[in-house]
Amino acid sequence: MLMLGPAAQAQLALGGPPLRGLPGGLPGGLPGGLGLPMGTQDSLGALGDDADRLEDLRTARLRYVRQLLRRHADVLEADPNGNPIVRGEVLAFSPTAAALARALGAGFTVVRASILAALGVRIVVLGAPRHTATRRALDLLRRLDPGGTYDYNNIYTDSGTTAAHGAVPAVAGGAPTGESRIQLGLIDGGVATAQQVFHGTAIHQHGCGGAAVPSAHGTEVASLMVGRAARFGGAAPGATLFAADVYCGKPTGGAVDAIADALAWLAVRQVQVINISLVGPPNALLQQVVERMVGRGFLIVAAVGNDGPAAPPLYPAAYPGVVGVTAVDGRRRVIFEAERGPQVMFAAPGADIVAAALSGGFESVRGTSFAAPLVAGLLAERLQAVARGRDPSPLPGVVPTAAQAAIDALVRTAVHIGAPGRNIVYGYGLVGASLPSARPASSEYVK
Repeated sequence: MLMLGPAAQAQLALGGPPLRGLPGGLPGGLPGGLGLPMGTQDSLGALGDDADRLEDLRTARLRYVRQLLRRHADVLEADPNGNPIVRGEVLAFSPTAAALARALGAGFTVVRASILAALGVRIVVLGAPRHTATRRALDLLRRLDPGGTYDYNNIYTDSGTTAAHGAVPAVAGGAPTGESRIQLGLIDGGVATAQQVFHGTAIHQHGCGGAAVPSAHGTEVASLMVGRAARFGGAAPGATLFAADVYCGKPTGGAVDAIADALAWLAVRQVQVINISLVGPPNALLQQVVERMVGRGFLIVAAVGNDGPAAPPLYPAAYPGVVGVTAVDGRRRVIFEAERGPQVMFAAPGADIVAAALSGGFESVRGTSFAAPLVAGLLAERLQAVARGRDPSPLPGVVPTAAQAAIDALVRTAVHIGAPGRNIVYGYGLVGASLPSARPASSEYVK
């Protein structure tokens, strides 16, 4: 039986204090081999006893979700597929004045609205009419405006777990450098900027009305991107980090409209590489925003999730153009809980590794959440090299976009694992295995 410790998070936990336990992408699990991507059956056979652990994981997650939804039934509920949503809220994507007028006439209210000028987008959060269930409110809006884009305000969660290890103090390495030429974006929980691994690193935070609400998951992921210490280093140590907190310690944290706002904030600042170690179901508004970001040349890196090899794809990793990342352990084997599918572009260390702990020092972490930031950091460095003209296209006469050139450069360094070509388990292959942050968790960092 897979045991869930008090520090378990991500797909097992809500990504932001104090509530950490709401998974994304239900129901997940093993659907008897039906509807699986090609090659998944083979990977399931290789799991052996881990298949039982996957079923235990699924049962524990479902049980926890039910408990959490009951505890916060005033603000959370499940959509028809069991995915958590904000109760009574429906999102409208750039509604016309006529469509909005019809909605208001039908009893909807405007809860809040935001203009994402950098993307040419307007997001309107509509409150359902009194005594109208959220599901029926969404159906009503779609009938009132068949050509519009409406969806639930889904909750997205992080995708990894933290082991309950003790930790030794980190020793910051390097002198303060201020702003770096390499910039990285992070959409997650808040970052504990006082953690020693961030000494001398410029971190700009967004969200929560300007308040700082550090989270364990956000701090861990950030450390794997830009952290540095005497014997530890993220994929882009010392790079300038733009971190958007979409949780802020609220039970409704991780909602679609907060993620869209975070993407727009990063777009305004032209932060070209953005890590999203969050997962959830497909959402029409999130897809529209992601498409606009990708179309403008931004590189969005996302964890593929930990619902298991036979689970439906999770988002935003499965959206076209997003760099989906899976995780491997210290033996370069994909972790048993990682999702498989065509959305996997790269594999990176995501188990038997350490990250900076919220309380100081380090702790061991596991999950695709912690592989994605390594790929994001590596891509940011490749993108900087492309900008300086040091990493041209290998094909004469072919001039790819800067984003594609950075991906191509990283592909050339990948260690191929698994079936020939790009495969559904490891993508193009393993990257980041030699990074200091990929040091085994049994090292001097934890005890």
